[in-house]
Amino acid sequence: MHISDITGSVGVALLLIAYFMNLFKLLGQDSKVYGILNVAGAGLACYASVMIGFIPFVILEGMWAIVALIGMLRKKDHSGVH
Repeated sequence: MHISDITGSVGVALLLIAYFMNLFKLLGQDSKVYGILNVAGAGLACYASVMIGFIPFVILEGMWAIVALIGMLRKKDHSGVH
């Protein structure tokens, strides 16, 4: 097993954990943990795709990580507003 396999597997595992925890209502979409799992998972999966040179997944996972990060930052900005 190569480092890209391990990196990608960990990333995908984090994404699936977030998905299943949300699906079974153990973790809300608005929770900080959900956002962290998505950013970290997509970031690792993107990096693994860069390592193997698979551009379609670099784009997919890179955008996923960016969108998840923007969502987290927006929640942070709105959390102080009452």
